Amino acid sequence: MDNLKIAFLGTPEISAHVLKGLVENGLDVILVVTKEDKVRGRGNKIEESPVALMAHELSIPCYKPHRINKEHGFLLEAKPDLLLTFAYGQILSEEVLSMGRLKPLNLHASLLPKYRGAAPIQYALRNGDKTTGVTLMEMVKAMDAGDIYAQEELAILPEDNYTTLSRRLSDLALSMAVHSLPLYAEGKLTPKKQDESLVSFCPTIKKEEEKLLLDQSPEGFVNQVRSLSEEPCGYLLLDGEMLKIYRAEVHSTEVLAPVGTILKAHRKEILLQLSKGIVNLSLLQRPGKKRLTAADFNNGSRIQGKVLQ
Repeated sequence: MDNLKIAFLGTPEISAHVLKGLVENGLDVILVVTKEDKVRGRGNKIEESPVALMAHELSIPCYKPHRINKEHGFLLEAKPDLLLTFAYGQILSEEVLSMGRLKPLNLHASLLPKYRGAAPIQYALRNGDKTTGVTLMEMVKAMDAGDIYAQEELAILPEDNYTTLSRRLSDLALSMAVHSLPLYAEGKLTPKKQDESLVSFCPTIKKEEEKLLLDQSPEGFVNQVRSLSEEPCGYLLLDGEMLKIYRAEVHSTEVLAPVGTILKAHRKEILLQLSKGIVNLSLLQRPGKKRLTAADFNNGSRIQGKVLQ
């Protein structure tokens, strides 16, 4: 393993965590590939990806190709033994996939073949799954369709949201990589074909899907909130303004008022009527304001009887 040269491809915070852990565990990451910088805010501030920032911290060469399938000369020059990806964000061509001495690998945050695609963590929460996991698989041109080399399950806790579950899965992905990569390099892992009859997909969450749905059960609403919290965060409209909902709990299955009505806003409760029951909105945020618990929100707002959309 001392001589295994790894090219690591990733973008978000969970990938940065794995990158740091690989280096801290003595693996030789010779270069990093991540998505291009973003321009955000009124001041057009340049924002690098978490993986880019981590690469700088670790003094590892970092590349940000617009289209890696056309801009990969740096990989040819580096001659890595292994390409390892975790939530990179671009589909790799067969030419790029062949640039390592070993078959390229991908860490995927689901128990494949379930939830192939870009949003496995969000879909697991949105669908109310009780378990998820991480899969180490061969990268092929088809999305998340390669042979499986390692897989480990993780229980989804009732209090998990997208942020907390991402962190836990990132820890699991790091542990799996540190344990499995030496065995893979030595040819000691046996690949397993995916069962195509069990395949499901999870495309990227679109902007319009961040609006919470009122026409659903309390359990469905709570799961949708969990799947979007803390980033990007689901929302409803209050007096035409976006009201972000970071946490909600099931209250009852009663239907006492028109859908969207705030039935009660007192002390620790902000009770919202859905089509199939009632939920308590327990952590909220108005535009430009701090996140507030229901109790604090109620101290400064009078929203009982209002209708959310």
